[in-house]
Amino acid sequence: MDVSFLGGPQPQLGVGVVAPFDFALDRELWRWVPDDVSLHLTRTPFVPVEVSLDLARLVSEHETLDAAVQALCAVSPQVISYACTSGSFVGGVAGERAMCAAMVQAGEVPALTTSGALIEAVREIGARRVAVVTPYTKSVTDSLEDYLGEAGITVTGRAYLGLTRHIWKVPYRDVVDMARAAVVGDTDALFISCTNLPTYDVIPQLEAELRMPVLSANQVTMWAALRAIGVEAVGPYQALLDPVARRGPAAMTGSDPVDGGPRVTPEAAFAGSPVPPEGEVADGLDPPPYPPEDTGGLPPV
Repeated sequence: MDVSFLGGPQPQLGVGVVAPFDFALDRELWRWVPDDVSLHLTRTPFVPVEVSLDLARLVSEHETLDAAVQALCAVSPQVISYACTSGSFVGGVAGERAMCAAMVQAGEVPALTTSGALIEAVREIGARRVAVVTPYTKSVTDSLEDYLGEAGITVTGRAYLGLTRHIWKVPYRDVVDMARAAVVGDTDALFISCTNLPTYDVIPQLEAELRMPVLSANQVTMWAALRAIGVEAVGPYQALLDPVARRGPAAMTGSDPVDGGPRVTPEAAFAGSPVPPEGEVADGLDPPPYPPEDTGGLPPV
């Protein structure tokens, strides 16, 4: 049978992804990717350390990034993304920029990180006040808040699980419970941290309930990586990605638009009941971890 009319495979668009050794959500990343783009994943070497600031530093060392990027470049990706939130915010804004520079030097292709993509996404939707949800311990969550503050973003509320392992097993209901606890006061958007925390299906539900854009680590990573090569991410009913959703939940935020226009309130967007008085978030009033902090042993080797 003559199949010459097929003409051979089309030129490949590739996104390289450097993930931590314990990353378990390859399939979730693919859900944001259109059919004409391939993902090429590699993982950092295993280290016997639980999820913590120490682990974040270990999986983001420049020597580790250099080896991973060189391996990915064998398949000629158009962009390389470091898919780990804590690993890319643990060094602050300067540390994140240094990671990108190290990856570009190693592979001579554009590079980005999850935390850098987060800042880009927050600015894209015009948010200034963000609630955060994490599976981390308090110390790692504190570091995320410090990173956002350094980038000029105010954290209005937060909730965290206190986990040190098996984060990919967290069910959606726990993410929803944390989101409801974190969103207090005058908040523009919600960010769900950690690339190992499942979020794809819960984003539209939370946007509809909370009436604000919801960002997640894997979502912003894929959005930024694909945008860097001129491709749109796939994410129905997600305000960051879907123009229809952007006109709905994304228009319901209470922030002053960047262009100095009138303030858009939930009442104006939905003609609903008045917004309750703004709450204040004070230090030391974080919602308690859901559930109690996991203090189990090291992951099996």
